[in-house]
Amino acid sequence: MSDEHSEHEHHGYIHRKDDYLKRLRRIEGQARGLQRMVEDEKYCIDILTQVSAMTKALQAVSLGLLEEHMSHCVIDAARESDEAGQAKVKEATEAIARLVRS
Repeated sequence: MSDEHSEHEHHGYIHRKDDYLKRLRRIEGQARGLQRMVEDEKYCIDILTQVSAMTKALQAVSLGLLEEHMSHCVIDAARESDEAGQAKVKEATEAIARLVRS
């Protein structure tokens, strides 16, 4: 994943960074739990239930980040110029398409 933005640029999610990190750590724990379930040969439907829960958690993070991007990055870019705004909208649209395909 390349980062085209400067190291010092603040992204829209920065004010909720701790919340996102907490959610991602919880998802990381869910992934470790899934590994243990497979190692312990748990019932496949139980594993699938946990996969679904983890997927929903990842989707919630994705939607939150997308909302932050739209309400901060896109709006800030649109204030800068029409071209910058359109570029951020295109970037968001491409991200949405990737999320829908996943």
